[in-house]
Amino acid sequence: MTEWFDSHCHVDEEKFNEDRDTVLARMREHGITRFAVIGSDMETSRHAIAFAGEHKGAVAAGGIHPHEAKKFREEDFEEIARWYRNGDIRAIGEIGLDYYYDFSPREVQRAVCIRQMELAWEIGAPVVYHIRDAHGEMLEIMRGMKGKLTSGIIHCFSGSAESAKEYLKLGYYISFAGPLTFKNAPRLQEAARIVPRDRLLIETDSPYMAPVPLRGTRNEPANVRFVGMKLAELRNETPEEVAAYTTENAMRAYGISG
Repeated sequence: MTEWFDSHCHVDEEKFNEDRDTVLARMREHGITRFAVIGSDMETSRHAIAFAGEHKGAVAAGGIHPHEAKKFREEDFEEIARWYRNGDIRAIGEIGLDYYYDFSPREVQRAVCIRQMELAWEIGAPVVYHIRDAHGEMLEIMRGMKGKLTSGIIHCFSGSAESAKEYLKLGYYISFAGPLTFKNAPRLQEAARIVPRDRLLIETDSPYMAPVPLRGTRNEPANVRFVGMKLAELRNETPEEVAAYTTENAMRAYGISG
C-alpha cells in the first residue's frame, strides 16, 4: 500500500469528537501512516501535544495563529519554548498573517508573528506559516529577518508560482492542500509544477477545504491521497513517487529521524 504523510491537520479538534476513531481507522486503511496535528492557540497546542503523545505516527506543532494573536501573553512564548526544548512539539506554528478575515488587528498579527519568528531563531525551531491574502507583507517581513529565519513550511500554500519562488529562495517547504484539486485553481496548479520535489509537502488542513471529489464535506486525513494524486497528475509523476518524496520531505521538515 502507498503510504502518505498528512503534514498539517486538526483531527484532534472537537469536530471529530463523535467519530474520531472511525476517522483514524479510515486514515490507516488508506495508507496515511504519519500526520502532524497543529495548534492555533495555547489551548489547542496543548491538546495537539497530548493527542500526538497518544497516537502512533503523530507529531505536534504549537503556536499562536494570527486569528488568535489578540489573546497572546508574554508568558506564552516561554511555554512554547519549553515545549520545543522538551520535544513536545516539532515546530512553532501555525503562525503568520491572515488579512482575509482580520480576526485580530493587523498590527497585532504582525507583532505576534515576528515575536514567534524570533523565538524560533533563538531556540532553533522550524516554523509552520499560515499566510492568507498577505504574501507580499509576509515576504517583506521574512526578507527583513533573513539572518534570523529558521527552516519551515508555508502551509496550505495559496499564492502564485512567483511567490512560491520567493519562499523557496528563503529556504521554505511549500505545502499544498485541497484547493490544489479545484477547477478554478490554475495559479496554484502552476506553482505546484515548478516547486522542486525536495521542497514539496501535501496536507489536508482537515476538517477544512476537502479536495475534489469530496469538496464541500468535512475534510479528514484520509483525503490527503487526493491531493497527492493531483500533484502527481500535474507533475507527470506517479502517486507512489509523490507519496515517497513528500513523506521524506515532511519527516525532514519536522526533524523526524525514523
